[in-house]
Amino acid sequence: MKLQASFYHLLLSVLLAGLAAVLVFGLWYPYPFREISGGRELFMLVVVVDVVLGPLITFATFNPAKSLRETRMDFGVIGLLQLGALFYGLWSVAQARPVHVAFEYDRFRVVHTADIDRQSLDKAPESLRSLPWTGPTYISLRAMRVEEEVEMTLAALNGVSLSARPELWQPYGDSTGNVLNRAQSIAWLKERFPTQRGVIDRSVAATGRRAEKLRYIPLLSREIAWTVLVDGESAEPLGYIALDSF
Repeated sequence: MKLQASFYHLLLSVLLAGLAAVLVFGLWYPYPFREISGGRELFMLVVVVDVVLGPLITFATFNPAKSLRETRMDFGVIGLLQLGALFYGLWSVAQARPVHVAFEYDRFRVVHTADIDRQSLDKAPESLRSLPWTGPTYISLRAMRVEEEVEMTLAALNGVSLSARPELWQPYGDSTGNVLNRAQSIAWLKERFPTQRGVIDRSVAATGRRAEKLRYIPLLSREIAWTVLVDGESAEPLGYIALDSF
C-alpha cells in the first residue's frame, strides 16, 4: 500500500512539474535563454527536490491502519508542504528570469530581473518600466551623458552592468543604425571560426534568410557568450548561435 500511494503521488508530482515546465520554458525562459541564462539548471533543481520530496514523505507517513480522516489530514499537510516548496522554487526561478536583451554599444547583453534595482525602474522610459513576463524583449542603451560616464563606468567595473541601468534604456529601434554599424558579416564569422562552419550554416538556415542578408553581434549573459544573428537591413534579431564570437 505504501508503494502504491507513493507511486500515485509521484505521478501527480510529475504532472505538476510538467505544467510548471510549460510556464518556465514556454514563457520565462524560451529558447535559447533556458541555456544562456541557466533556466534549465534552476528548474531541474526545483523539480527534483519537489518531485522527490512529496512521494518520499507519503511513503514515510502512509499507514493503511489510519482512519480516513487522519489519512486525508496527512495528505493535506504533505500537499501544502509540496506546493509551498514548488511555489517558492518557481518564485526563485522567476526572480532570475531574463527580461531584456540590451544592445550595449558594441554587443548584446542579457538583463535578468535580479540584475536590476527595482527602485530605479521609474527612471526608464514609461514603456519600459514594467518587466516582461513572457520572455525577454530587445532594447538598447542611449549614449551616456558626460556627467554620467565616470560613475557608470566605475559601477560597471564593480559588477553593475550598464544594461542593468534603467536610466539608460531606450527602445531597440532607436539604435538600429548603431547595431548595423557594429554588426559583422557571416562570411567574416566563418573565417574567424572555420571549424564551426557547420554550426553557423545550420543557424543561418534556421532564420530562413541567406547568409548575405544577415550579420552577427556577440551576446553576453553572465558567464556565457553566444552570438545573435540580425537582419542586415533592419537589425531585427533573427537567430542565435551557441558560439562565443567576442
